[in-house]
Formats: sequence, C-alpha cells, structure tokens
Amino acid sequence: MLMSPKQFRRWRKSLGLKQKEAAELLGLKKRMIQYYEKGERDGKEIKIPKYVRLACYAVGMGIHEFDGEKSREKN
Repeated sequence: MLMSPKQFRRWRKSLGLKQKEAAELLGLKKRMIQYYEKGERDGKEIKIPKYVRLACYAVGMGIHEFDGEKSREKN
C-alpha cells in the first residue's frame, strides 16, 4: 500500500515537524517534502518511494540513526 500525499502531510504534522525539519530527518531537501505533499512535480504525478515511507515509520517510532547493527533513538 502506498502512502498518499495527504497521509505524508498528516505524518509530518502529527510529529509537529515543519517541512524543513522533516527533510532533515529523512535526508531529503525541503523541496522534495513539498513535492510529496503536493503529489506532483512539474505537473507529473510523484509517488513516495518505499525507502522514504520506511524512514517515515522509523522516525515516527523515534529512531533517528541506524548503523546497520543498532539504532539510535532521538535524545
């Protein structure tokens, strides 16, 4: 199941994040956050990639770093 632009925006707002903050946590540019929330880029539909959806889940669970062996939660 894909994450819709509306669900992506709801995820960000539920964590109290501004677009810039969400971009920093996900390792993206603020502009990509805007595209994902709008659901399009340059008039073409854009889908939220699986790796971004998984990163959203991790951030939502409080995980902000992962080195391949152990995760580090937000302090």
